[in-house]
Amino acid sequence: MKDRHLKIKRGIDVFVSALLLVVLSPLLIATAVTIILTMPGPVFFLQQRVGRAEAPYVIFKFRSMKADAEAENNFAFDKDEERLTAFGRTIRRLKVDELPQLFNVLKGDMSLVGPRPTIEQQTRQYNAREKQRLGMRPGMTGFAQVNGNTSLSWEERIEYDIEYVRRFSLFLDMKILLKTLLIVVLGEERFKK
Repeated sequence: MKDRHLKIKRGIDVFVSALLLVVLSPLLIATAVTIILTMPGPVFFLQQRVGRAEAPYVIFKFRSMKADAEAENNFAFDKDEERLTAFGRTIRRLKVDELPQLFNVLKGDMSLVGPRPTIEQQTRQYNAREKQRLGMRPGMTGFAQVNGNTSLSWEERIEYDIEYVRRFSLFLDMKILLKTLLIVVLGEERFKK
């Protein structure tokens, strides 16, 4: 049963990501042009992440911060706030910076719903329980993201991810996607715990 649902999930991923890439193409183009005009440097932020079964892949995002190769290569997340631009803050609030990940979904690196992808440095430190979150393709949104997201500790996020992998169903995916839409429209602050 689970295998059949996973195949249906993949079919939904391919159909929805392809459809959204077409429908949202004006927004994607406008965002890319604005980044070119307001921020020197590349349009996309590319970084290696770890996917299902610890397979590495390159994640695509619109760049929302001033380019800083040293901070990006060293995963200096503490510098993120000072590097964030005004336009970057807007596209982050509306989750537009995440939309290029639809290409990752189409390619099969990611899913619309699943545990958020992490960097190899983090996954190398996982214990056997934490590695369970690598049992599904990483998602553009996930169970942790609709249950507190940044207000959660890293350990709490991992627990939500493990719970998602164990409880996976197409119905749960639909619930997560609907709640994600509400969060984008109404703002994350209203849904923080």
